[in-house]
Amino acid sequence: MNPSRKRAVRLAVALSAAAVLASALIYTSFSAASPALSPSQLVRQAQPGRSYQLTGKVVAGSVRRAGGVLDFRVGDRAGGTTIPVSYTGTVPDPFREGREVIVTVQDRGGRFVGERDSLITKCPSKYQTAPAGEKQNY
Repeated sequence: MNPSRKRAVRLAVALSAAAVLASALIYTSFSAASPALSPSQLVRQAQPGRSYQLTGKVVAGSVRRAGGVLDFRVGDRAGGTTIPVSYTGTVPDPFREGREVIVTVQDRGGRFVGERDSLITKCPSKYQTAPAGEKQNY
């Protein structure tokens, strides 16, 4: 086989391998993502056995500990629908009632179970919009 043909074959093999690897990376990136849903969206769309990222506020008066299990309710930011969550794992220090959280959950027969160590609290923003008519200090 002459050298120029060898180079062309190597180039074709290398480009084919790169295309296959890029396709695999794109596929796994999109298939592994779980959608972030509010409680009202999750109630409508949840399918048993599938993981979802639940985002919302911890409902006041709903936090209970029983052994190693943390039970709490997550509600829509604007109020309304709430979902009970049973969670085991590490609980972040800023976790408390009224705080926004993100937790990966699975619907297990109408009961939402948080995946171990998936609970994240969102820090309240210190940069909030001032009420209308209030002067901004910079």
